[in-house]
Amino acid sequence: MLGQGLVSSAGVPGAGPGASIQSRPLPIESRFDEAKATQAACLLLQLRGGRMHYLKLLKLLYLADREALLRWGIPITWDRYVAMDQGPVPSNAYRLVVEDLPKPAWAKHISPPLGDYEIELRGEPATTDRLSAAEEQLLREVFARYGSKNRWDLVRIMHELPEWRDPRGSALPISMREIFQGAGWEEADIQAVLAELDSVQSGRDILSGRM
Repeated sequence: MLGQGLVSSAGVPGAGPGASIQSRPLPIESRFDEAKATQAACLLLQLRGGRMHYLKLLKLLYLADREALLRWGIPITWDRYVAMDQGPVPSNAYRLVVEDLPKPAWAKHISPPLGDYEIELRGEPATTDRLSAAEEQLLREVFARYGSKNRWDLVRIMHELPEWRDPRGSALPISMREIFQGAGWEEADIQAVLAELDSVQSGRDILSGRM
């Protein structure tokens, strides 16, 4: 469960005072698609000229996943989300940025935080073969809408999202149900979409040999 194993980590830039991250390198949750998240992040970085503050990148990834959920009922990266002091965050992407853990796809194409906590593209260009044409277009739409804003403008926008709750220096899980509810979805529609997501995830687990 997301709330377990979290400790205070004051001094993590962009996360806010007393923000929480994993205390030790734990495995990335199985449903998260690191390769696809890497391709999404690389596309956003390319649109920004190849370099971006990691807080801004994480906000753009969250907004893209959120829009995909509300538009199609399915996320792009299959991340898990948490409310942190500076707004909602895709937690596994956050861990790829700030933690020393195995990240074969991410580390191949994206640097660790550099000066002023910016990250940049590195190595050979990432493909977009794991992204559908619709997902790639959505990422471009998100960047067109939010890419010119600085990270603190994005923080203010994220604080206005209905699913965000002030964690007061910790990290609170944000469920997909909360995102749907905040957008005004009817309960019957939420249940139908969540059931479909469970079915899709079960299929992904079978194909990947996790069941």
